[in-house]
Amino acid sequence: MIYVIAELRLKPGTAEKAAAEACKVVASTVKEEGCLAYDFHVSVTDPTRLVAVERWASRAALDAHNRTPHLLAWREALKDMLVDRNIQIITPERIDRS
Repeated sequence: MIYVIAELRLKPGTAEKAAAEACKVVASTVKEEGCLAYDFHVSVTDPTRLVAVERWASRAALDAHNRTPHLLAWREALKDMLVDRNIQIITPERIDRS
């Protein structure tokens, strides 16, 4: 099993728009083969912090997700709102960061 924790730092005032865009990518992603869980959370103490929590059946499923049109559209929609990101891919063997 693969876990992904993605912490996104947003520009002030963009959390509502980012959350609306997140709803779109979640709706498509949860239908993907190998997606066990996929959700976004806006911090209640810091509205510029958006966290994605994902669980995938395999690395192959995660890799396929990274090539889907809806994820590419999410990345495009977010690019003008994003300040920074920290992504951790957690496998039984190790934690990869990007």
